[in-house]
Amino acid sequence: MVDGEIVALDESGRPSFNLLQNYATREYTLVFYLFDLLILAGIELRNETLETRRTFLRTRVMPRLAEPIRFSETIQATAAELIRAIREQGLEGVIAKRLDGTYQPGKRSGAWVKMRVNRGQELVIGGYVPASNNFDSIVVGYYEGQQLIYVARIRNGFTPASRATLFKHFRRLERQACPFQNLPETGKGRWGEGLSAP
Repeated sequence: MVDGEIVALDESGRPSFNLLQNYATREYTLVFYLFDLLILAGIELRNETLETRRTFLRTRVMPRLAEPIRFSETIQATAAELIRAIREQGLEGVIAKRLDGTYQPGKRSGAWVKMRVNRGQELVIGGYVPASNNFDSIVVGYYEGQQLIYVARIRNGFTPASRATLFKHFRRLERQACPFQNLPETGKGRWGEGLSAP
């Protein structure tokens, strides 16, 4: 039993979450990066240190696997060096784990830290795309002066319960006029269709 992450790589070989989200509509390289080993040949390893688990992963598991499965290498560097390199390469962030830490599923024990480093943009919800019982996606944009500029639709990250709760709020805030200055979008959008003001 391994722990890892599927990554979509862009033309330059850099990971892109956007490409992964839209993989079904585009062809990009997918890679499965392995970074931890929990059980090996029926032997429980979760109480071993990360360093021990990764040694087994590198020496006992990886020689049996081929592309597109890769070993996620350990980088020995200071936090400042890593953050500087991540910013320079425009990557999303970094995960740091204690080499002497055990595997603790579902716990935020402090044995590992996830740090987002990428640049961000504050977005405003300006609408939603309806679905049969609530909404399919939210429609977001950013302000350029006094004008709200449409950027994208967002589908992911909502549980069924959060969709239902948000939809109740959305219904109370509905307006007849479209808040976005750059709609309708008549060409094919990110998900294959344009977006009209309604």
